[in-house]
Amino acid sequence: MSGKLTLKSDIYSFGVVLLELITGRRAIDETKRPGEQNLVTWCRPYFSDKRKLVQIVDPLLRGNFPVRCLHQAIAITAMCLQEHPKVRPRISDIAVALEYLASHSSTPDVQKPGVRNPTSEPYRI
Repeated sequence: MSGKLTLKSDIYSFGVVLLELITGRRAIDETKRPGEQNLVTWCRPYFSDKRKLVQIVDPLLRGNFPVRCLHQAIAITAMCLQEHPKVRPRISDIAVALEYLASHSSTPDVQKPGVRNPTSEPYRI
């Protein structure tokens, strides 16, 4: 991190906001245990295993969400949270991805708590 505000740092910040929406948690929460206080740090290990992604979803959703949409939302979020700014997407690409996600989110394939979909690829960041 350079400490400079750039378009790419804005993309990272947008990724943090997306993660807050997905998890229902704050970016920094000092009431959590030390390994869970920083939202991005806490979530990164889950990005590599799609079967575990439901564990970071806002519990208030009670499993009522299309799993495919969760996977796509996490993929978009993970791209925004790339360590190296040069590989983060442009906001126009994020907008297209989110528009696609929104247009295809009405198909019900609701995840039930504890049910896994083992056929999916992990997300890399």
